[in-house]
Amino acid sequence: MHRIGYLLTDGFQVLSLATQTVFEFANLVARAPFYSIQNYSPDGGLVRSSLGLAVETRALDAPRLADTWMVVGVNDPLAEPPPKAVLDFVRLAGSQARRTAGVCTGGFVLAEAGLLAGRRATTHWAFALEMRKRFPDIDVEDDRIYIVDEPIWTSAGMTAGLDLALGMVEKDLGAEAARSVAHKLVMHQRRSGGQSQHSEMLDLAPKSDRIQNALNYARSHLNRPLGVEELAEVVHLSPRQFTRVFTAETGQSPAKAIEGLRLEAARLMIEQSRHSLDVVARETGFRDRRHMREAFIRGFGVPPQAVRRDARGVTA
Repeated sequence: MHRIGYLLTDGFQVLSLATQTVFEFANLVARAPFYSIQNYSPDGGLVRSSLGLAVETRALDAPRLADTWMVVGVNDPLAEPPPKAVLDFVRLAGSQARRTAGVCTGGFVLAEAGLLAGRRATTHWAFALEMRKRFPDIDVEDDRIYIVDEPIWTSAGMTAGLDLALGMVEKDLGAEAARSVAHKLVMHQRRSGGQSQHSEMLDLAPKSDRIQNALNYARSHLNRPLGVEELAEVVHLSPRQFTRVFTAETGQSPAKAIEGLRLEAARLMIEQSRHSLDVVARETGFRDRRHMREAFIRGFGVPPQAVRRDARGVTA
């Protein structure tokens, strides 16, 4: 039996407990109690969640209590540092457990404990910049659903913890079991770790209607080359002015932003249609299928085929 320990502290994010349902249903799919789950806290007893709900926990006394540790985050990881007892335990557990995960802002606990030094990691997008500033020795990838840098796992915010838990089920019980669990939980799509936390259009958030109009035009004409000259003409600016204003308002060059829109559109087509990858590449403005694959690996960390395989597996 694989033992999973949830490490909770006062004010823990209540949604993180939803990940336990993933392991519960994995047991149902496996038709055996493969996983056992227990909640822990430094002193044991009742621990209050972010919602005020109190959860009964056992006291921490040995890192070998669990094979996998799920270190749960809080709504504001910057408000106060994790208790010393928690950091000491996480350091010891991280050296002895099969794997240790930081769920949402739980990644800050792992970072404070030194477990993320020299590793790739992610966290809730709202706190990724602060993690990068506080811990320059961590390769923070703020646009990932979850990251596995064995034996350390970290997830993005909120519901991304469900994807991390499903990733663990896949590693332990296989892809078919993970797809079956996702289907039973009515998760319309089992997102791979490389998927984006953001909507590209929301992430760009231009300040002026002019640049917003250019982005709207681009999204409606992704099958075109969409050079700076064309976009600048749409909003009645010179190419030089357009590039300067666009970069100032969005923090990205026009070329990078357009590639992001192409990637998002291509991913949605791959997930929601049965068009061939050649058609998807053509419709979203990539030169060819190979060009699209290179962009997917650069942007999402996985090839288009992996996205399609995950999407088809859940809905099959």
